[in-house]
Amino acid sequence: MKVEQILEQVQKGTLSIEEAKQKLHTGTFEEMGYAKLDTDRKNRTGFSEVIFCSGKADEHLLHIFERICSMEGEVLGTRASQQQYELVKRYFPQVEYNPLSRILKIEKPDKKRIGKIAVCTAGTADIPVAEEAAQTAEFFGSHVERIYDVGVSGVHRLFSRIDQIQSANCVIAAAGMEGALASVLGGLVSNPVIAVPTSVGYGANFHGLSALLTMINSCANGIAVVNIDNGYGAGYMATQINRLAEGGNR
Repeated sequence: MKVEQILEQVQKGTLSIEEAKQKLHTGTFEEMGYAKLDTDRKNRTGFSEVIFCSGKADEHLLHIFERICSMEGEVLGTRASQQQYELVKRYFPQVEYNPLSRILKIEKPDKKRIGKIAVCTAGTADIPVAEEAAQTAEFFGSHVERIYDVGVSGVHRLFSRIDQIQSANCVIAAAGMEGALASVLGGLVSNPVIAVPTSVGYGANFHGLSALLTMINSCANGIAVVNIDNGYGAGYMATQINRLAEGGNR
């Protein structure tokens, strides 16, 4: 129950002050035995709790999915498998699943999307991670423009879209191999660049470690780096920046 609802009940006389104090003290999470849902997260941070689906027991995933959806009217799950999608769909026929990004969601219709985030990839093999970032940002209300396959092996492709990228409030750069795309973008744009190293590459890429080190060691300014393949983290942070640029709107 939201704070506003508790205060309204006190005002109407349907809830005593002592009962309200108890709810305010204990109402910041819901105890489910195997999980503690952070029911107050959206009030604190502007973002509701998201489900990391990978590794969850079927029963736990279903119950958590149902509770968040009933509280928020929508729900986002990341790293979901096809099997998990089929399971959830039996109980929630309206659920959407994208096998490329592995995003599982129920979204409010006619959602308003603000600002502009440019999501760029070095190559097409980086698109699954980029799509996780893009769809996360879209779920949280950001307008996203996708600019894919503009890596340094053919940097003229990047320059053909540079005006579009420079006009974004924030840029996400997803790249594997040596991860140079983020450094190039950092030297071309005035707004923050969020670098996402991907595990795309041959042996010496070390499953994304070489791209991560390149991005961390970049000499370009204004670059922040998230974990390897962490498209969700990039999409979340980009949305925070995009909201600030648009006047702090949630």
